[in-house]
Amino acid sequence: MSETALGSPAAPAASRPAARGSGRRVLVVGAGAIGGIVSAGLLGSGCSLTVLTTNERILRALLAKGIRVTGKATAPSAAPFEARAELEDSTPSFDYVLLSTQPPQVDEAIAGVSRFLAPEGRVVCFQNGLCEERVARVVGRERVIGAVVAWGASMIEPGVYDRTSRGGFTLGRLDGSEDTPLRDCAHLLETIGPVEITRNLLGARWSKLAINCAVSTLGTIGGDRLGKLMRRGFVRRLALEIMTETVQVARSEGVRLKKVAGTIDLDWLALTGANREARSLELAAKHAVLAAAGFRYRRLRSSMLAAIERGRAPAVDFLNGEVVEHGAHRGIATPVNGAARALVWKIAQGERRSSVETLRDLYDATRR
Repeated sequence: MSETALGSPAAPAASRPAARGSGRRVLVVGAGAIGGIVSAGLLGSGCSLTVLTTNERILRALLAKGIRVTGKATAPSAAPFEARAELEDSTPSFDYVLLSTQPPQVDEAIAGVSRFLAPEGRVVCFQNGLCEERVARVVGRERVIGAVVAWGASMIEPGVYDRTSRGGFTLGRLDGSEDTPLRDCAHLLETIGPVEITRNLLGARWSKLAINCAVSTLGTIGGDRLGKLMRRGFVRRLALEIMTETVQVARSEGVRLKKVAGTIDLDWLALTGANREARSLELAAKHAVLAAAGFRYRRLRSSMLAAIERGRAPAVDFLNGEVVEHGAHRGIATPVNGAARALVWKIAQGERRSSVETLRDLYDATRR
């Protein structure tokens, strides 16, 4: 697959017409799959872009060859950006800090960059899970924007990114309000994909959490791309069980779930007692929805699996772990999420291997 360099940290500043990010200083923290594609999309937007990564291999690649994206037929005019491992005390403040690290690195990331946030600046959380509250404890709730990502990406090699599916973002604030920085951020991110502003961020977050608890975690355990895994009926059933537990916990917390990408209705997709007891047309329809989603996002590979392969801690405690802990607080059993969480940790610690057979073991164990 061909790749195109979309920018160079050594490129001289070019005169460009005013664009979406004109005059904005933007810091992208983390240069994995999501951070790489976001950074590539912001090149040429008119913003002053800095990419921060502590991964030495990624940093060297960015410094040497810029940000590279596969499948690009043409590239915009070379756009300058900075790639750095750390910020200096003299670094000017940023209007937007885009957090694209894995969830386990969120606390450390925001602690390291919060002092570089402009007084009216905003931190944008791209992470799966429920990370906005963690960030809000550091910078204040009014300075946090949640960005629910509705597309997939992979990092093929350090500094080389592949966008595996189309889609955009759902943006919102914890208090449900809308202000100028939120609208400005939405305008900026439109260079990457369509943006919807919601007053129900928690509903969007919990719906996406239900999807990620199934997709990312089962992808980690199965060790393959989503398309191949979702062809198997027992994998779809595991996904339905995981999502059902998540929906039950969300409902217990008074969360009004929002459709994912405007189409996937988690309230309907959750299994009912009748679905569990016998085959039915409704159950077949739910399987069909997951099979279609698997086809649409067939190239998606779990970012959590990629993190494990790079020697990093898996984000499972921020996904299935959140469901288990919130469920325990509400008195709701979450056995499938709990078993999946434990299995991911065994894989991360080298006690089990990612494979379809390991997924089958999870299915058998949770059916008993």
